[in-house]
Amino acid sequence: MAQERNEKLYEAYYMRVFSYAMTLTKDRTEAEEITQETFFRAVVHKPGFRGESDEATWLCAIAKRLYLDEKRRQSKSGPMPEEIPDGGRGVEQGAVDRDTSFRIHLALHALEEPYREVFELRIFGELSFRDVGKIFGKTENWARVTYHRAKLKLQERMDEHGL
Repeated sequence: MAQERNEKLYEAYYMRVFSYAMTLTKDRTEAEEITQETFFRAVVHKPGFRGESDEATWLCAIAKRLYLDEKRRQSKSGPMPEEIPDGGRGVEQGAVDRDTSFRIHLALHALEEPYREVFELRIFGELSFRDVGKIFGKTENWARVTYHRAKLKLQERMDEHGL
């Protein structure tokens, strides 16, 4: 049961956290590392989540702390950045800068059907796999497999464009 909740958390917020990490780091590898560590810490510390904010905000706060911790470690040989690039906006609103968002949407637009629609329904529509499957007249398992294939295809396109 806990594993299923953790998978749902990951599937629901991966792109938001990754996009936010990209905004902070401007480096794909570092953003991926921060994203993975964010979800690891979220799973470990989930019992401590008080629910005072929404899960996406909580996850972005973890990613921000990880980013700042890494900058502190790197700053032993130089000054730590005084600001992080969020443009004075809140975590949720500043999670995706326009350029990164545009490139992600370009890659998403290039996905063929049904991958694009399944991905959009799952991420932007925040629908369950069961609901996505119903929309297509397919099974929940079909929706899961198609979504994961869409994520892989999107990742490939993002790699091709250097995002």
